[in-house]
Amino acid sequence: MTAKDQLLQELEQVPDPLLLKLIEIVRSLKAEAEQEKLEAKAWQAYLDSERKRKEVYRRLANS
Repeated sequence: MTAKDQLLQELEQVPDPLLLKLIEIVRSLKAEAEQEKLEAKAWQAYLDSERKRKEVYRRLANS
């Protein structure tokens, strides 16, 4: 049984008022994961830029 199957099985037993709270939690987790993904992409872009322009960064640091 997959994690999704287990979750669906558990959700069948959750009362409706709690389902609304669970929806909020799931949306929050998804937003957090998306933010982390964007931050990782930005950091990788910086590292790529730094690698490509190593000499420029070295000169700036020494000026």
